Parts: sequence; C-alpha cells; structure tokens
Amino acid sequence: MTCRQRLCLPAILSSLVLFLVASAWMFTSFTSPVLAEDYNRESLVGADFSGRVLTDDSFTKANLRNSNLSHTDLEGVSFFSANLESANLEGANLRNATLDTARLTNANLKNAVLEGAFAFNTKFDGANIEGADFTDVLFRQDVQKQLCKVASGTNPTTGRETRETLFCDY
Repeated sequence: MTCRQRLCLPAILSSLVLFLVASAWMFTSFTSPVLAEDYNRESLVGADFSGRVLTDDSFTKANLRNSNLSHTDLEGVSFFSANLESANLEGANLRNATLDTARLTNANLKNAVLEGAFAFNTKFDGANIEGADFTDVLFRQDVQKQLCKVASGTNPTTGRETRETLFCDY
C-alpha cells in the first residue's frame, strides 16, 4: 500500500463526517418558519396570553372569557364569533383583526388599537374603551352610537382621541 492509499480512508471518513454535520446543520437551520396557531373552538377560559406575539393566529368560536390578552400583538387575528367576555385586552394591538359577532361584553379595551378591524355585529356592552383607537373599524351605526356614549381618552400608541376615531362629534 502506498502512502497515498493509506491517506485515502481517513480523508474519506473526514469528508463524510463533515458532510453529515453540514447536512444536520442545514436541516435544522433552514426549516420552515413557525405557522400561525389554530385555537378555533378551544375552551381557553382564564388563559394568560399577555405580552405574546400571536399575529395571524385564529381563535374562531373560542371561549376566552376572563382571559388575559393585555399588551399582546394580535394583528390580523381572527376572533370570529369568539367569547371575549370580561377579557383583558388592555394595550393590545388588534389592527386588522376579525371581531365579527364576537362578544366583548365587559372586556377591557383600554388603550387598545383596533385600527382597520372588522367588528360587525360585535357586542361591546359594558366594555372599557378608554383610550382605544377605532380608526377605520367597521361596525354597525347603533354600536358606534353606543360606544360614543362612553368614549374618552387618547391612545398612547397612536395619539388619537377615542371619540375622534369613532366619529362621535360628526
């Protein structure tokens, strides 16, 4: 056996090990991004999601009564027909969220941003909307009038007055 032939086996083994390590690294490093979570029809009574990023997740028909969603990024989230009764949404980002037929009875929406949200047939009875931003939110006229009766404050994120975002004085 020549010197060259004796070096071939270690060189081949070293190359094989490097290939396997590189392949493992590539497999774990380039996996697809995390997809949005699906909480549809889940019972999440009293759940704590505070301060989390839940963009594009779905809570369609979920029961989130008494849940804590304060200071949570909920942009683009679907709460279609969800029960958010007495939920804490203080300071939440609800931009472009779907709230159609959701129940926000006695919910805390203080300083929440609902810009561009869809809220047709949403119930806001007894909700705290101090400082909430309702810019370009789609809801029924009777709901808009109901919210104007209790609207107050300025949103600390957008700088907009709640009454102005609801067109209360127009």
